[in-house]
Amino acid sequence: MEAMFSASRTLMLELGLAVISFAGFAGEAPGLKTSPDALLLKDYRPRSIYRIPETRVAKARHAVIDVHSHDYAPTNADVDRWVRTMDEVGLERTIILSGATGVRFDAALAKYRRHPTRFTVWCGFDYGGFDQPGYGPAAVAELERCWKAGARGVGELSDKGRGLGASTNRPGMHVDDPRLAPLLEKCGELGLPINIHVGEDQWMYEPMDATNDGLMNGWKWRIEAGPGVLSHDEVIDTLDRAVGAHPRTTFIACHLANCCADLTRLAGLLDRHPNLHADIGARFAELSPIPRRVAEFFRQYQSRILYGTDNGPDPEMYRESFRLMETADEHFYLTRFSKYHWPAHAWALPDDLLRSIYRDNAIRLGLAER
Repeated sequence: MEAMFSASRTLMLELGLAVISFAGFAGEAPGLKTSPDALLLKDYRPRSIYRIPETRVAKARHAVIDVHSHDYAPTNADVDRWVRTMDEVGLERTIILSGATGVRFDAALAKYRRHPTRFTVWCGFDYGGFDQPGYGPAAVAELERCWKAGARGVGELSDKGRGLGASTNRPGMHVDDPRLAPLLEKCGELGLPINIHVGEDQWMYEPMDATNDGLMNGWKWRIEAGPGVLSHDEVIDTLDRAVGAHPRTTFIACHLANCCADLTRLAGLLDRHPNLHADIGARFAELSPIPRRVAEFFRQYQSRILYGTDNGPDPEMYRESFRLMETADEHFYLTRFSKYHWPAHAWALPDDLLRSIYRDNAIRLGLAER
């Protein structure tokens, strides 16, 4: 077996492909004509053979607010279709994290405010000239303009290690950078919560070899080490410092601060900072292998966790997330979220916990009207 894994590792390094052997593979994905020892990891499509209950959740058990979505609708007609999908699956409201300023923000706001009770649009920060003397006042002025126009939060800000506002040839600012302090303080003053993405999950930092149990997805989203690129823990530390330095400002660490592999790390952040919350957007697959730990963690931090999807408005995507939240189904394969090889196991959250995560926490934080 060790020789088999060694050969797979050599293939991956030589060809730049994530290849792994599955000695126990009992079948082939549709259209695949290859032997198990040459199966590409990206082509692995297992199907559960367990004869166990399967639950379809057509509509969420309680009203839902999706706090993590984006400008997925190109036209007004697409927005109208989205509203019909929301009605169909039980979504009360969706927060559009445009991350935009200027005319891009204005265009997004105009498109979604046609349904003012169903969508809330958030803006971004203006990073223009951040590497020049005098950065700050103009960015604060633009933030105030967006707020007056109708922005009700800021996000999604994203720092995967090179900083906010980074470009190919230029590093950006981390969220604890003093240049951003006036913006973070202004958000607290205006009551604008900040949704921020820091790093990626731990699989994306591990060696891309046969020991990485998240290789199928880790390969795509891997973080390459390099000059000025913060490690997983280092970039999360920047969030820790920023949240502590601005206690009047509400922060939402999206994707559970990319701590799915170590929820204890996120627990420490939440314990230290009452102004920090976390959304579960696009981390359904990462949490699905550890259902008991997830249910325990969500119970412990029931008032701090928010429902989000970070996916386009596909009815079956929402339903798949509800299945994970509401049922006790075991060993099924996600189709809308997962790029991993592992099966999912649902969390069977009780009603009070579902209400908190689906809607009540968002209402309490003022993310939507009552």
